[in-house]
Amino acid sequence: MFDLILGYLTIGLVNGSFYALLALGLALIFGLLNVLNMTHGALYMMGAFAAWAAVEKLGVDYLSALVIATIGVGAVGVLIEKMLLSRTYGLDPLYGFMLTFGLATILQGLFQVYFGSTGLPFSAPGWLSGGIDFGFIFLPVYRLWVVGVSLLTCLAAWLAIERTRAGATLRAVSENSMIADALGVRVSRVRSLAFGLGAALAGFAGALAAPVYQVSPLMGADILLVIFAIIIVGGMGSIGGTLVASYCLALIESLTQAFYPQAASSVIFVFMCVVLMVRPQGLFGLAMVKRHEFRAARLPGAASEAESARSRTGRLVLYGAAAVVLLLLPVVVYPIHLVKIACLAMFAASFNFLIGFVGIVSFGQAAFFGTAAYVTAHALAVWKLSPEIALLLGLAAALTLGLIMGALAIRRGGIYQAMITLAVAQMVYFVYVQAPFTHAEDGIQSVPRGVLLGLLDLRDDRTVYGLAVCALICVFCGLRALLSSRFGMVLVAIRDDERRAQSLGYNVDAYKLAAFAIASVCAGLAGSISAIGFQLATLSGAHWQQSGEAVLMALLGGIGTLTGPILGAAITTMLQQWLAPFGAWVQVFQGIVFALCVLLFRDGLLSRLAELVEKMRKTGLRAGLTQPATGNPQIHS
Repeated sequence: MFDLILGYLTIGLVNGSFYALLALGLALIFGLLNVLNMTHGALYMMGAFAAWAAVEKLGVDYLSALVIATIGVGAVGVLIEKMLLSRTYGLDPLYGFMLTFGLATILQGLFQVYFGSTGLPFSAPGWLSGGIDFGFIFLPVYRLWVVGVSLLTCLAAWLAIERTRAGATLRAVSENSMIADALGVRVSRVRSLAFGLGAALAGFAGALAAPVYQVSPLMGADILLVIFAIIIVGGMGSIGGTLVASYCLALIESLTQAFYPQAASSVIFVFMCVVLMVRPQGLFGLAMVKRHEFRAARLPGAASEAESARSRTGRLVLYGAAAVVLLLLPVVVYPIHLVKIACLAMFAASFNFLIGFVGIVSFGQAAFFGTAAYVTAHALAVWKLSPEIALLLGLAAALTLGLIMGALAIRRGGIYQAMITLAVAQMVYFVYVQAPFTHAEDGIQSVPRGVLLGLLDLRDDRTVYGLAVCALICVFCGLRALLSSRFGMVLVAIRDDERRAQSLGYNVDAYKLAAFAIASVCAGLAGSISAIGFQLATLSGAHWQQSGEAVLMALLGGIGTLTGPILGAAITTMLQQWLAPFGAWVQVFQGIVFALCVLLFRDGLLSRLAELVEKMRKTGLRAGLTQPATGNPQIHS
């Protein structure tokens, strides 16, 4: 038993070394650039592939491959910062997050297109093969090498940041870039070097990990969320705390793997939640830290909402036309395809409601969607309950999870809040990976639809379409009525100035928690109807990348608008359908759309369409006023 524990502790030290290198680079980028770098996992993956290619294709030795991977990935990081990320400086941090998310999607998709999803073997060099017998334990030489090199690298990086003039410059730019610029510091160069250094650390970690794990395009996808949790536990702004948390949490993860393997994937996120309940700033973080708030949301009813008719009569005509379109759509479009659009629109609306009208940043919406889908599917397939009861159970499960996640998330704000929701959602995902009722990768299949309220036969696709449309209308009209009420006005006031709302006597936390509950019900409704319509509930519905799709759809349509998520969902679904024959290229194209939206259409397509219509109207009006008189002159006299 003692040998088993020592073996797992060794694994924990190795994993902690990778975590420490990644967390150090991510913390450096976040602290200096105020960017939650979602490409960090992709850069880690690129480092592994660079080392593999250097050895297998170029024939260089292992140490040279480490240098090539580190410098190469660092150079890629500098290019990303110079050419793309620098365009988001001065904007809301939300845009930096979304741009790097899109870039990560592009990079991962490109590597999947070229290499596939299976792993590539990569052996350690001969001089690092074998092991050393210490009597009480036998340790592989390569693992000792990984731990030793990682510790030295982290120590050197920490000393450079804390004890050198260059490190002082980095910290000065992090604290106040304007003053640093006034003192003659070339802030743009410092930012590029900092991002490049963070990327180089990620590439170095990937190159070290290549002989331990299989080199795969997906190897950096889930480890990134573990790094987020480590940074939260260690404390924002504390390099030393981040390094200590990396090794401590890796050891806890390994010991859990030894004694209770089912919880190994989620124990770090559980530990993070416990820390947040006791010490929201992290174990080693300062009580007062730099604020990183999102400010991208706009007031409801702004020009971006762009209603086509201002009068009540005009609105009634618009609604009537929309009703006619909804009735005719199933005739020309496959009904289940329309069900997907409706479900994704409700899902995107849940994220848009929080960020656009309440100021809450939640990237954990997939947890609500997946939970409701699983509960509804299980209730129909196993418990043989009626559809309406299964729907209610799915909504209740999503609501319960929303209250739990909200209670944790409202303790922080901005980027910190986003990281918390993302980590909690991933913890829920790992629970579903282990839970027997989800059937792991197979999911719950062949879900019976049944008869709704004993009247509506859901086995007919058109009936399911009608159910999805009714649900979407309820979500749309419900959110519209809510935002027009006193409760909605208070939510907007909290978003605009939380401290002022609190000084006026409003219980800010209670309102935020209520908003979380509303959003979780909207996302849960989408998940439940999706499980009924597609007769399927899988892990993909609860994965954090599903939350990324909600962000994309809201951004594409227009954050802070009510109808924007519907437009975004329709465009995203159509793109996925049209690009489906291209396989892994779908992910690449989706990432490109994501990045272009951040760089070119930050207000969303709905706002641009409204501007175009208004411009055409004004152009037509001016043309009419300046039209020369023609015809019978007596008419114009």
